[in-house]
Amino acid sequence: MSLIWQTGKVIRIVNETSNTRRYWIEVPDMPKFDFEPGQFVTLDLPIHEKPNKRWRSYSIASWPDGSNVFELVIVLLEGGAGTTWLFNEVKEGDTLTFRGPQGKFTLPEPIDRDLFFICTGTGIAPFRSMAHHILNHNISHQNIYLIFGCRKLTDSLYGKEMQELSEKVSSFQYIPTYSREVPENQHHLIRTGYVHAIYEEICRNNSAGAGSSEAGSPRPAYFYLCGWKNMIDEAKERIQALGYDRKAIHLELYG
Repeated sequence: MSLIWQTGKVIRIVNETSNTRRYWIEVPDMPKFDFEPGQFVTLDLPIHEKPNKRWRSYSIASWPDGSNVFELVIVLLEGGAGTTWLFNEVKEGDTLTFRGPQGKFTLPEPIDRDLFFICTGTGIAPFRSMAHHILNHNISHQNIYLIFGCRKLTDSLYGKEMQELSEKVSSFQYIPTYSREVPENQHHLIRTGYVHAIYEEICRNNSAGAGSSEAGSPRPAYFYLCGWKNMIDEAKERIQALGYDRKAIHLELYG
């Protein structure tokens, strides 16, 4: 964990969706920027006189690759002073003040049970980092389910990348689900609705004794939740109703 403020240089900016951008940040003073997948950095933005009103934290969307560059994916929030400044003022070549990495929203050791990565919006960032890290290093793991709640097809951040990853690795399942604006002729191909029905269905199907007259205990799993408060609050209740202990649930709250 680093609480020292450092300078990062924005070396690349890409529009991922109509209101989401990817920022690649290089740390010139470090030969390598080390972090654990799931951690975040805090930016100090020139938007207020009081320090605690200038700080904005974002999960790292890239994975540790031995370089001094990390990626953030940021959504433009209506009326949000921080994201408005980032979108309107920051250009490639500019510098940002940041500190980190920080946070304990990281992978278990060992990964001895199924992993459910449940997210909405830019909450996919830490799970993209975790999934690539696990697969790049051939870390022993069980099943990984990345369940990503989107409003519409164009909201699926890293969608093509995650789909290709799931096609290469049988233990990794990418399951986006769309709550709005899904073309009628694609309903048979695409999951619709909210994330909760997806993990509940998987958990019930995976339970010991599933399909028999007596429902068994739930298959061991860790649940990682990242996104907006309403989704996380509902997920915590539903997961515990499935028979899982609160200690199996890890969360990172946005907003």
